[in-house]
Amino acid sequence: MNELERLMKRYPQLVGCREAITETYQVLEESFRNGGKLLICGNGGSAADSDHIVGELMKGFKKQRPVPADMREKVGEDLADHLQGALPAISLAGHAALSTAFLNDVAPDMVFAQQVYGYGNENDVLLAITTSGNSGNVLHAVKVAQAKNMKTIGLTGPKGGKLKEAADTCICVPGSCTADIQELHLPVYHALCAMLEERFFE
Repeated sequence: MNELERLMKRYPQLVGCREAITETYQVLEESFRNGGKLLICGNGGSAADSDHIVGELMKGFKKQRPVPADMREKVGEDLADHLQGALPAISLAGHAALSTAFLNDVAPDMVFAQQVYGYGNENDVLLAITTSGNSGNVLHAVKVAQAKNMKTIGLTGPKGGKLKEAADTCICVPGSCTADIQELHLPVYHALCAMLEERFFE
């Protein structure tokens, strides 16, 4: 059973999100295949999800991901044995010095947008996470990403908010409160990370 089918079986309430999840995977797969990276932002629990996703992509998730032979030869066996294949991803919710300086000196609601402007390139993707779909700092980041010709993905709640219209692709999970929505975000991004790992690592 592939990861998407497994997700649908374990969380039947996500069946209505299947098309959006598939489209999201395709956007991410194309970006990584073309040498792009993933930028991720969100507030509160969604900031923690941003860090979590980076952890699944930048090292082995369900697989060991040994580095290729040419890298092993360059760095040596001992070092290579402790490296793992990575899909490049950056959580914009980290970087405390940058974030607090920008928040204090410039504009609190532009801290994600500034990082997208600095890090983002045409082949990259922004994953914007907000349970309401209306977080101003997240929406600013989406606008800057699109101005830089990046693809944008929303991960939000049932109504989608402004993010549903702003993002190129949007996964709107069901849920009647923030906690319920966040509980469904996790299996969605776990499935996406597993699908990407299956694609890029033997």
